[in-house]
Amino acid sequence: MSKRAREQSRIQRRLAEVQRQQRAKQRRQRIIWSGVGVAIAAVVAVILVLTLPGSSGGGTSNEVIPPAVAAGSPVAQAPALVVPNTTGISGVVAYDTTGWPQNSSNGPANRALPHSHVPGPVTYSVTPPVGGDHNGNWMNCGVYAQPVPTERAVHNLEHGAVWITYQPSLPRAEVNQLRSFFSSQSVVAGGSRYIDLTPFPGLPSPIVASSWGFQLHLTSPTDPRLQQFVNKFRYSQKYSPEFPAPCTGGLGTPLQK
Repeated sequence: MSKRAREQSRIQRRLAEVQRQQRAKQRRQRIIWSGVGVAIAAVVAVILVLTLPGSSGGGTSNEVIPPAVAAGSPVAQAPALVVPNTTGISGVVAYDTTGWPQNSSNGPANRALPHSHVPGPVTYSVTPPVGGDHNGNWMNCGVYAQPVPTERAVHNLEHGAVWITYQPSLPRAEVNQLRSFFSSQSVVAGGSRYIDLTPFPGLPSPIVASSWGFQLHLTSPTDPRLQQFVNKFRYSQKYSPEFPAPCTGGLGTPLQK
């Protein structure tokens, strides 16, 4: 082989080696960027899970809102009678519950909150309701990310639940604080905390805690009176009209229970 031929062969081998190295570098870069893409996708997925309505770090995406009650002409509740607050909790508004619970006697019997089962809608005189006629099927207690039928939530109040409602516009951070509050409460019976936590359009204050016959308006989820309210009225033999009726075995699937 001539000197010129040997030089051309050497150049071709060098070019082939350079091309092989470039292909190897490109493969490594594709692997690296593929891994980066997977990592970015995972981060985005986590962010979406944490920011979607109904997500709360411990909840589930399988929320089922209890069905609305049957259509029909609403039953109009007579104005609920306010009575003196003897609970010891500042700011609580108390309503006449005489006879229901049976041992209650805080006002005239003919002005007490009614408690019949009705199939259709009810127009309540208090927002959100603190009792009154309601649907015969209660809902499973827990956290719901969407509004629930009031006629079913009132049935839960009758069983001894505390209903914590908040304005839909409440900042996400404060909603999460309410959900953390919910999670911190003990399970009292039947695997339930006997608390409902839901948004409620048209609230008169950012947060409202209600039980059968009692209500507390709040502006902050960290107000210590919220815990006092839960401690006094939740699953209470004194204040729950149908104690110890269940808060499970009803309709709907909450995000947390």
